[in-house]
Amino acid sequence: MIFFCICLKLPAQNATTEILWDNYGVPHIYANTNKEMYYAFGWAQMNNHANLLLQIYGQARGRAAEYWGADWLVSDKQVLLYDLPAKAKDIYKKQTAEYKSYIDAFVKGINDYANDHPGVIDKEMKVVLPVMGEDVFANIQRTVYRFLNASERAATEKLFQPGSNALAIGPSRSASGHAMLVINPHLPWKPDFTLQFEANLNTPSLHAYGVTMIGMPLLFLAFNDHLGWTHTVNTLDASDRYELTLQGNGYLLDGATIPFDKNIKLIKVKQGDGTMKEEKMEIKISKHGPVMGEKDNKAWVVRIAGLENDKLFEEYHKMISAKNFSAFESALKMMQIPMFNLLYADNEGNIFYLFNGNLPKRPEGNFAYWRGTVDGTRSTLIWNETLSYDELPKVLNPPTGFLQNANEPPWNCTYPPVLDPRNFPSYVAPLFMGFRPQNAVNMIKNDTSISFDELISYTLNTRVETADRFLDDLLTAIEKYPDSTALQAAAILKAWDKKTDAASKGAVLFSAWFEKLTPAMYATRWDPFKPITTPDGLSDEKQAVSLLVQATKEVKEKYAFPDIAWGEVYRLRMNGIDLPANGGLQQEGIFMSMSYSQDTDNKFRAEGGETFIAVTEFGKTPAASVLLGYGNATQKESKHITDQLNLLSEKKLRQALLTKADVLKHLEKKEILKTKL
Repeated sequence: MIFFCICLKLPAQNATTEILWDNYGVPHIYANTNKEMYYAFGWAQMNNHANLLLQIYGQARGRAAEYWGADWLVSDKQVLLYDLPAKAKDIYKKQTAEYKSYIDAFVKGINDYANDHPGVIDKEMKVVLPVMGEDVFANIQRTVYRFLNASERAATEKLFQPGSNALAIGPSRSASGHAMLVINPHLPWKPDFTLQFEANLNTPSLHAYGVTMIGMPLLFLAFNDHLGWTHTVNTLDASDRYELTLQGNGYLLDGATIPFDKNIKLIKVKQGDGTMKEEKMEIKISKHGPVMGEKDNKAWVVRIAGLENDKLFEEYHKMISAKNFSAFESALKMMQIPMFNLLYADNEGNIFYLFNGNLPKRPEGNFAYWRGTVDGTRSTLIWNETLSYDELPKVLNPPTGFLQNANEPPWNCTYPPVLDPRNFPSYVAPLFMGFRPQNAVNMIKNDTSISFDELISYTLNTRVETADRFLDDLLTAIEKYPDSTALQAAAILKAWDKKTDAASKGAVLFSAWFEKLTPAMYATRWDPFKPITTPDGLSDEKQAVSLLVQATKEVKEKYAFPDIAWGEVYRLRMNGIDLPANGGLQQEGIFMSMSYSQDTDNKFRAEGGETFIAVTEFGKTPAASVLLGYGNATQKESKHITDQLNLLSEKKLRQALLTKADVLKHLEKKEILKTKL
C-alpha cells in the first residue's frame, strides 16, 4: 500500500479538507462544508484530468481556435451561434449567493491546483487559466446544446447508438426486500464532453457517490445514504427545425416580411507561425432562433428549449442532498434538467420513473410532425412554453415492482405497462420499443426474487434478444433451402450460447448475418399490443439463407474460422492494452452493449458503450458494486488510465468504498487541502 501526504501551505488558513485517493484513482472527499467539498471537487478533477478539463473550458468559451488553431473553428462556431458564453455569464450572475459560493469554490480548487502543479499541465493548455465561474456554466450550456441541437441530431443519435440502461427494482421483487438501482450509462469513450469522472463527496450532512462529466461541478448520476438516481437519453424532442422563406432582407412570417436581427462575432484563429487572424461570423436571428444555414430562398433555424435554464446546478445539488422522495421530487419540480429519463430508488422502498425534460407545448401535430421540418412562415408554430412537471409521463411504485428504460419511449417502462400514450399529447413521444429494452423486460418480468448478485448478472448480460426471435426461423429455413456453407453455419449457430461473451463462438457469425437483415424481412413487425415479443420471424426464408451464406464466407475470409470467438474479433484496445471484449450492438438486443470501429487488422475496437456501472442496494446503509470501464484519469502521468479495463474484459465489478474505514484499506494517496474560502 502506498501512502503519502501533501500539505498545501497558503496564507490565512482556515479550512481543512481531506482527499483520500483509492487504488483506482477515485477521490473520496471529506469536507466540513459544501464550499470546501466543491473546492476539493475542482481540485480532484484537475488531478486526474487537468489538460482535458482546460481543453473543454477553452471550447466552451468559443475561443478554442484562438488558443489552438483552425482545427477548432467549427467547435467555436457551434458555441457562438447560440451565444453560449454570453448566456453563461448571465447564468453565473443569476446564481443565489449560496450557489455562487459553491461555483466560486469549485473554480478556486481548479486554479489553486494549476498554480501548485504547473509542471503537469501542458504549455498550450495553460492559456485557458485562470478558470472563471462563467466557464463552468459555459461548459454546462455547451453540453446541453450538444445533447439537444437538432442540427446534429443524426450525429448525436449515432453517438449514443450503444444506448444507456437503467433498472429500478422494488421491494416486492427484491430477494432482500430492499429497493435496488442500476446506473448504467453508455456513452462514447472519446475525451470530450461525455467522459465521466467518479468521485465520493462527503460533508457532515452529505455522503454522495457517483460520476460527473469532466468540468461539471455536480454529480450527474449518483446515490447517497438514502436514495439514488440515473439517467438515460430519452426520446424527448426539445428542439425543432424550422424552414424559413427568405424575402428581401428578411423572412416571411404571417404574410409579412420580418427583418433578421444580426450579430457579428469576430473569431480569432491562431496560425501556424503563432500570429492571429480574425474571421467574421455573421449570425442572423429570427423569432424562431439563429439561422443555421441558407440555400436559394430558404433558411433553416433550430429552436431549442432549455438553454435559458439557470438553476441546473442547484437542482442537482438538491438531488444529491435529498433524504427522501418528497425532497427529491421537490428538486425535480424545478425543471432545470432539459432532458433525460430519470429512474430512482430509495431506502424506503420507493422506485420512480420520470420522462424528464423541457418539452415544448405545441399547438398541433404529432411526434413525427415535429421531428420533421416545420413551416417557419406561421408564428403560431413558434412555441414559447414547455410542459409542466405534472404534465410529463411518470410512474411511482408500479404494481409490477420494477422499472426499466433503455432509451425507448416511456410507455413500456414497466410490464405490463401502466402508462397509456392516449393520455398525453401525441407529440410527447413516439410508439416503438427496441430489442434492448425488450431484453430488459424479458430478463426481469418473471423473476419475483432478484438478489443483488443476480441484478449484477442482469446488468452484465450479453444475451442476444434477436437470436431468440430469429435463430430458430433461420435454422428451419436452412432445412428448407440446404446449402453446404449454410449447413456448416447452422452447426455453429446450434452450438452457440446466444451470447456475446468473449468466449462465445457463433456470435460473430450471427451478428454478421443479422446486420444484413432489413425490417422488411421480419415476418411480424413490432406490435404495440405485443411490445416485448415482436418483431419476430422471417418473411423471406430463402433470402435469409442466402444472406447467411454471404455472412459465413465473409467471416471465413477475414478470420479463417467462421466459429471464431467473439472476443478474438471484438477488442478493448486503449493505451497500449489489447483485451477481449464482451457485449455487442444494441440494435441486436444486447443489454451489455458496445459500439466498435474497425481496425486495419479487421478486428473491432470498442469506442463506446459500457462506461460507469453502479448496482446499488438501499438497505439500512447502501451497498454498491461499481466500474468505470476506461478508468478514472486522462493525465498522461496517471496510472489510472484504463486500469479498470481488465475488469470490464472479465465482466467484474469492484466494491464501492462508501466508508472511510473501507477507503483507508485501499488507500493510494492522502491530501490535506488548506485554503481560505
